[in-house]
Amino acid sequence: MTPKMPYYYNNNKQQHMRKIEQQMNDAIRQGRNFSSSNTSVQHDGAETFVYLHGNHIATVRQNSILLFDGGWQSNTTKSRLNALLDEFSYGARVFQKNFEWFVGYKNLKEDFVDGFELAIS
Repeated sequence: MTPKMPYYYNNNKQQHMRKIEQQMNDAIRQGRNFSSSNTSVQHDGAETFVYLHGNHIATVRQNSILLFDGGWQSNTTKSRLNALLDEFSYGARVFQKNFEWFVGYKNLKEDFVDGFELAIS
C-alpha cells in the first residue's frame, strides 16, 4: 500500500463540490487509487496523478500542485481543477474570461498554461 502523503488539510471546503470531486480529493489524501465515471486518481510514489476522461489534468506533489487542461478547456475540467485547488491550494481558482483560461491567486491573475504550479497551502 502506498503511504499517505502529508498534505495539509483544508477545513474550508467548497459547499457545492460534486460528490465525485470530494471522492477524488479523499482518495488523494488517503493515498489510494480511485476511479469513478470519468475521473481517476493514480498514486505513483511521491506524486499523484488526476485524470479526466483518461486525460492528465493535475499532478499533486507533497508541496505543490501542477495544473493541466488535458487538451480540453471544458467546464468539467475547470470544475475538477477548482475542486483540487479548494482542497490543496485554498484561495486559488481557475476561471475563464472571453474564452481564455486564467489562474487567480493572491490577488493576481495569470494566464493558464499547462504545468502551472501552485504551492500547497
